[in-house]
Amino acid sequence: MTNTTTTDTAPGRQRPAIDWSRVGHWAKEQYPLYILIVLLIVAGFATEAFFTPRNLTNLILQVSVIGIVSLAQFLIVLTGGIDISVGSVVGLAGVLAAGLFSGASVPLAILVAILVGAMVGALNGYLIAFRGLEAFIVTLGMLALARGLVYAYTEGVPVIPSAEGFRAMATATVLGFPVIGLIWLGLAVVIAFVVRRTVFGRRIYAVGSNKEAAHASGVPVKSTLLGVYILAGVLTGFAGFLLAARVGAGTPTAGNLYELDAIAAVVIGGASLVGGKGRVLGAVVGTLIFGVITNLLVLLNVSTYLQDAFRGALILVAVVLTTVQFSRRKRNKRLS
Repeated sequence: MTNTTTTDTAPGRQRPAIDWSRVGHWAKEQYPLYILIVLLIVAGFATEAFFTPRNLTNLILQVSVIGIVSLAQFLIVLTGGIDISVGSVVGLAGVLAAGLFSGASVPLAILVAILVGAMVGALNGYLIAFRGLEAFIVTLGMLALARGLVYAYTEGVPVIPSAEGFRAMATATVLGFPVIGLIWLGLAVVIAFVVRRTVFGRRIYAVGSNKEAAHASGVPVKSTLLGVYILAGVLTGFAGFLLAARVGAGTPTAGNLYELDAIAAVVIGGASLVGGKGRVLGAVVGTLIFGVITNLLVLLNVSTYLQDAFRGALILVAVVLTTVQFSRRKRNKRLS
């Protein structure tokens, strides 16, 4: 008996053999997924409460909003940029969605949140792409501006919307699975399709890999950057509405430090901060890793200060692993 690598599917046709080298290459790059699996095993042994339906539902509710923000951050990181204003924009979109027009209409609240995010993204994108300013400096200023507007609008008091169904989207479930989690995963699929299967997505990778080379090859670098920041702003604004809906109010501190969590999730998911490298799956897995760690530490009654220490250590590990991975790739390319 001999092993075959192809199978007859029709007269004169054969199914291509499985490219095991590609499978092996893919498996070597999935260290974030392996980290998540190990964490889930550890969590299961550490406490019986982790895999209960109630806790898993709470975990999905906790990670879904930051997961959407991480998708926005992922798009920007692909271009070689960074956005440290996303947390403040989440807060601003949330309070305006809940406060403008008294939050009497859910569709209108969603529209307000998305428009707020889109306008902030357009301003950031214009200053970075067309005025040549550094992304870090621009978004640092936007962080302070947006958070200042939040405090000025709320005067430190949560904004309560008047619509009775304001919380419905963020608290409903389908067969026991939170709708907000389905929204997050659905958006992840959409973003994955955009960056991998569309011309716009290929331009994003090209801009992140080398802006000069992309421009020389005919890629509209400036409009691509502007489009990325607007799309990221739309995602961030929508995340602001979902957070306000989950809480039931637009709070002044909503989205606080989300920028750090989003950047960390993207980095631990395997994206390169210099741009041009990364996958949506990595950003999703990175978000889940931080969510599982936070959830597990809460279940184990670990001090909040130690929770921050664990998260910081994980960020350092992610940066080291990512650096080693890309250094190995460069070395292999030189040798080949």
